[in-house]
Amino acid sequence: MSARNPHAVARPLPTADEHYQRTVTRIAQIQSHLNSLPRGQRLRDKTCIITGVGSLHGIGRASALLFAREGARHLYLLDFSAENLPELESTIRGLYPDVKVTVIQADAADDTAISAVCDRAIKEEGRLDVFFANAGILNNKALQDLTADAFMESIRVNSLSCFLAVKHGSRAMMHVDPSKGKTLSGGSIILTASVAGLRSGAGTIDYSASKAAVNSIAKTGAYQLQRTDIRVNSICPGLIETNMTKDMFDFARQRGTGGKLGQLNPLGRYGVPQEIAQTALFLASDESSYVNGQNIAIDGGLSASLPVIPGHWA
Repeated sequence: MSARNPHAVARPLPTADEHYQRTVTRIAQIQSHLNSLPRGQRLRDKTCIITGVGSLHGIGRASALLFAREGARHLYLLDFSAENLPELESTIRGLYPDVKVTVIQADAADDTAISAVCDRAIKEEGRLDVFFANAGILNNKALQDLTADAFMESIRVNSLSCFLAVKHGSRAMMHVDPSKGKTLSGGSIILTASVAGLRSGAGTIDYSASKAAVNSIAKTGAYQLQRTDIRVNSICPGLIETNMTKDMFDFARQRGTGGKLGQLNPLGRYGVPQEIAQTALFLASDESSYVNGQNIAIDGGLSASLPVIPGHWA
């Protein structure tokens, strides 16, 4: 049993409203900092594929903009919905005219579509360096309300899409073309999983199972591709404010309980897509050249501990 922390009452804790205002201020500072960074070259000459880029407030879009800022040669951007793709393309072209952008309306869990975009990258650029498999879905059905078809759809979109990224992405990354500056096989495959794939308590049973599969694909994929210099890792976001979680955020704010969003992690706040994109950028870059087969939690520390009683040592 945990011992009482004698310092737990040494300072008064902020009220929920005070902490929420602090969170809003802190997130604004983070977004301002990330948006004001000068252009970099961490992805210079790299050809990248990103799936699940259609949400206006999503991880895929934030990553596409960040990859462009960091000098990617060509971005192939896919989403199941074509609605927001033209706007994303025009935004990147306007901000970063030196970056090639190709937007494609396609299902990330379609074998033919994913094989085709990998082949297109080889045909047009002679190389594929990064595949960020970010597409995913979420539902809110409880166990007894969940149908077998709905369960398998979560597996198809969330897990099969990552398998296809590893299968076809790795094949393209093995392609060598010295005229394009690639003399050895290699690349980085990044899969979006979730803390729900690490432990119970962060999602429905179908979503959690599908993300656990993604984490397993990252580990087994790394060993299936050993000695190719192709790395496979998954990122496991915690509570992030995106279109996928919009209903939960809106409900909490309407009830006046916005200050409780993210309260269970030690930072005491939720995250934003730009914070996840920064980790994807690290994994896409050569700075992470020895990071392989890992499930990386980006959750404010939520998964670092067993449940803790506030004021007690953990």
